[in-house]
Amino acid sequence: MMRRRRGPGLVGTMARTAVIAGTATATVNAVSGNAQKKQAAAMQQQQTQQAAVQSQQEIAALQAQQAALQTQVAAQAAPAPAAPIAAAPAAPAGGIDMEKLKQLGELHTAGILTDEEFAAAKAKVLG
Repeated sequence: MMRRRRGPGLVGTMARTAVIAGTATATVNAVSGNAQKKQAAAMQQQQTQQAAVQSQQEIAALQAQQAALQTQVAAQAAPAPAAPIAAAPAAPAGGIDMEKLKQLGELHTAGILTDEEFAAAKAKVLG
């Protein structure tokens, strides 16, 4: 009689199941490890982009401050517009120039003209 051949038995089945489970676990771990690496790389790239945008914003702000300071310095360095020179008033009909006498008096008071110089200039204006 021929004997019937039996299957691998309980031990063989358990060993095969363990090999399959181990392979599946290794595959899952490898896939999840790759996913984590990709996620970490994406986060790093995003942080780098955010830092670049922030740097650009800071540069723009500094450039704006620099332009404002340059404008301020230019405004301070620019000479003040000259005051228009008023035309000397016409001499009155009597021939006495009161404005000239005032100027001579101010020069004398300031000590620029001596008493003699003031008297001579006054006599000249008065004729």
